[in-house]
Amino acid sequence: MGNNQRERKSTENSSKIADKTYDVSDYESNESVDKGMAITHEQVSDNYMEGTIDGKIDEVDGKGKLKTHDGQLLKRKRPE
Repeated sequence: MGNNQRERKSTENSSKIADKTYDVSDYESNESVDKGMAITHEQVSDNYMEGTIDGKIDEVDGKGKLKTHDGQLLKRKRPE
C-alpha cells in the first residue's frame, strides 16, 4: 500500500470515528469505538444525574430563579 493510500485510509477512518454519536445499540456492539461511546455515555449520564460532590443545594428565589450557588450543605447520614 502506497503512502498516499495509507493517508487516505487514515483520513477515512478518522472521519468515521469523528462522525460517530452515541446510540443505544452501542452497548451490544463488538466494535471498540461503539463500546467506548457506550461507556462514555454512561459515565456522563451518571455524573449528570448525581450532581456535584460538594452536595450544596442552590439557593433560589420564590420564582425558582437562581440566587446563588452557595446554598445549604446537604446533611448526610453515615452508613451504620
